[in-house]
Amino acid sequence: MAGFFSSVTKVGKSLLKLKKTLKQSSGFRKFVPETGKDRTIWIMKRLCIVSLLILAAVAASAQPKKVSVLGDSYSTFQGYNPDNYRPFYPDANNDVKEVEQTWWSLYIQAKGYELEKNNSWGATTICGAGFFGRDVTPSCFLSRVFMLGDPDIIFVFGGTNDAWQRVPLGEYKYEGLTKADCMTFRPALAYLLETLKQLYPKAKVVSILNSELQEEVNESMREVCKHCGVQLVELHDIDKQNGHPSIAGMKSICDQLLEQVAD
Repeated sequence: MAGFFSSVTKVGKSLLKLKKTLKQSSGFRKFVPETGKDRTIWIMKRLCIVSLLILAAVAASAQPKKVSVLGDSYSTFQGYNPDNYRPFYPDANNDVKEVEQTWWSLYIQAKGYELEKNNSWGATTICGAGFFGRDVTPSCFLSRVFMLGDPDIIFVFGGTNDAWQRVPLGEYKYEGLTKADCMTFRPALAYLLETLKQLYPKAKVVSILNSELQEEVNESMREVCKHCGVQLVELHDIDKQNGHPSIAGMKSICDQLLEQVAD
């Protein structure tokens, strides 16, 4: 409802501004009939205009926000990611069996939003390096940043595989980044967040940090997100099965996002 009242307030202010401008004009009285039938018609027409403007404001505020996800296996589900990607869910050793049990579906349902794009790929890193320094640029987050549609909110849930695969952290660097820089974690994360902000200027970007990662990875994400002006949600107490959030873990992720991410 906040969006509705904000829209109506803007309409009202615009009408008051118009009225003030007309009153200041020497010809204002020509616009408003003094008495009789003409004045009644004039008033009715203006009321119709105001009503239409309010209805337009209501319609605009009623549009659900669109959510896109850029992630790894924690955000996958069979049939909801691009065809050539590797989903983790559903998995024989994890109790998450329905898409409605995933953290992102739970969040969208709770907020009344809709899914725009879920570009999540199992085992992928933010940076271009994988195990043993292998070049995984084609599947990394940086290569998928352009595939998120037209969202109002973007959740970036990554860094887990960078931590598990012990990729080089690199330096805190934010300008003049090269491919070599983006083969390390800190510069790649900075490039990712700044690129998201440039490509999707109207979207709110939120980075999600998994629990139980190395502190050097945690601190790196805190520092880069702070520099880039991106909200970081640090998860805690996430129940997992086979290294991935269970039903209880998914619900906990959703609850923590609902608590920390403002509309």
